[in-house]
Amino acid sequence: MKYKDFLGEVHARAHLAELEEAVKATRATLEVFGIRLTKDERDNLKAQLPEEIGIYLAYGGEVERFGLDEFYRRVQEREGVDMPDTIHHAQAVISVLDDAVSRGELKDIKAQLPEDFSPLFNGDTLQDQN
Repeated sequence: MKYKDFLGEVHARAHLAELEEAVKATRATLEVFGIRLTKDERDNLKAQLPEEIGIYLAYGGEVERFGLDEFYRRVQEREGVDMPDTIHHAQAVISVLDDAVSRGELKDIKAQLPEDFSPLFNGDTLQDQN
């Protein structure tokens, strides 16, 4: 998947008004996502993404362990939108990521995450979880 295609899909799936909003949502989501993955997994994921997208995963520290609520909080802090929009945008970004990488890579990623991250991959909203 090419850079413009990735962003175009995020733009469409998140129902965003401007393409720049898709860039912001993608960057915020993947920056935080990268913090949650090991360096090897970040590198493997980056290798399957357009370079301009993969750079958002360029976290230089050790993997941080946090749950889905903290993930969304950190994405919200970076993206600067309200929480329902943050959740919707992050799920759109991850759904495009899901389409852009191999099944094996996605399986490896999910293996590093706690079970509470499953709504991120399934598109379930917080309201659906209640």
